[in-house]
Amino acid sequence: MDSKLKESLQQLHSTLATSGPVDEELQGLLQKLDVDIKLLMEKRAAQEQEEESTTYGLAERSQELSAKFAVKHPKLEPALRELGEILANMGI
Repeated sequence: MDSKLKESLQQLHSTLATSGPVDEELQGLLQKLDVDIKLLMEKRAAQEQEEESTTYGLAERSQELSAKFAVKHPKLEPALRELGEILANMGI
């Protein structure tokens, strides 16, 4: 599951690089989500037990971002939607 998440993040970064400018608010939200996901992956690699409630909400936040991007950046929305689904399937 982690490899699928990494692949989805790489796809999102590639799509962002080729889609043109993104407004500052959405860019900031994406960067925060990216940092949180990377931190979570590091914690999961270091610990074999379930993460506590500090990781709750990443899937929901990615879905909210997906909705915002659907309006302004329709090319990015599918990548964010897939990321949200992967996070939800991981129980995050």
